[in-house]
Amino acid sequence: MTDAQETAADTSLRTTGGAPPDDVAPAPIPLLEPREGIPPVVASDDALAGVIAAFAAGSGPVAVDAERASGYRYGQRAYLVQLRRDGAGSALVDPVGCPDLSGLGEALHGTEWILHAATQDLPCLREIGMTPTGLFDTELAGRLAGFPRVGLGAMVENVLGYSLEKGHSAVDWSTRPLPEPWLRYAALDVELLIDLRNALEDELDRQNKLEWAQEEFAAIASAPPAPPRQDPWRRTSGMHKVRRRRQMAVVRELWNTRDQIARRRDVSPGKVLGDGAIIEAALALPANTQALTALPGFGPRMGRRQLEQWQAAVDRAKALPDTELPQPGQAVAGPPPPRAWADKDPAAAARLSAARAAVSALAERLHLPQENLMTPDTVRRICWEPPKNPTPETVESALAGYGARHWQIEQVAPLLLRALSQTA
Repeated sequence: MTDAQETAADTSLRTTGGAPPDDVAPAPIPLLEPREGIPPVVASDDALAGVIAAFAAGSGPVAVDAERASGYRYGQRAYLVQLRRDGAGSALVDPVGCPDLSGLGEALHGTEWILHAATQDLPCLREIGMTPTGLFDTELAGRLAGFPRVGLGAMVENVLGYSLEKGHSAVDWSTRPLPEPWLRYAALDVELLIDLRNALEDELDRQNKLEWAQEEFAAIASAPPAPPRQDPWRRTSGMHKVRRRRQMAVVRELWNTRDQIARRRDVSPGKVLGDGAIIEAALALPANTQALTALPGFGPRMGRRQLEQWQAAVDRAKALPDTELPQPGQAVAGPPPPRAWADKDPAAAARLSAARAAVSALAERLHLPQENLMTPDTVRRICWEPPKNPTPETVESALAGYGARHWQIEQVAPLLLRALSQTA
């Protein structure tokens, strides 16, 4: 990290403004340009073989990014993969033309991958055969280093002094052919990722947090895929308005019907039918398509055939016997909402108040977000059901059981032990 970059990083940690004095004009931030131009999109097996050979022969870590078509297509598959490595340059790979990238993944086995917000991209990369054995997450590194803004553009600007092009992050990346401005944007996302990683490693080392970050990165790399969500229809926006079980059944039936259609058409479910329309139908329980048409989201622009399929879903839910209706809520594992603690268990509420205050104060002293120091859920769980005999060993064991990393336990366990003991 240069002196100028170190100053920028330090300033971002210690100031809330950053505006120059009135009589001093801010220095212009140069717009980042691709060093070798925009690489061609790799969409054939022969071209992919060349990329695999080049990246296998490269040196050092590899910068990796992926673009999805969230809001346009069904699911979260990757529609473009960007890579950069010293000795190999940059590559743009089209997973539509090359759906199996396991060969590329094998060529990079044992190489550190650099990703920004790794947990967002790893699932779609895993689907096409790319899984890292080790990684460096520049977004998480920025959080641990105390940067207030950790988006890629903000990090590149604050740490490296360059401005990234904006405006294409939410486009439909399933578009073919991809427009040149989008490809330029995509190539720039990995252009300075290696430089950013090196600068952040220096900053974390300076703050004595590098080992913490390495523990976090190892945990992300070794984490198994997330299990499928149970009853995903319960996450329909506006679900809190639905109280009766029959109405819940309508939400479930409409959600499942929409999901089947969206999957078949490969479009985002929201483009098939909005969450708001599902909730309105559940609350109204329309008797026929005429009544359905009067509801928001089912207006006259919707074709008769579509209205009939939605009404059929409503009718199926209305015809269910009571024994097949969904229960009011899922069984919640863990403690109740904290707002209910004072009435249910005043001692637990006192423990939580003391623990939260202590963890928050420590996070502020360490210049990192409280949720990265220890997840709020873990703090709640140990305060709701503390070890029967709170000792350093039992508290540390409980935290480890909830998935806390060694560095987190080392920092937070003494505070939690004190909070549990003071309110015992």
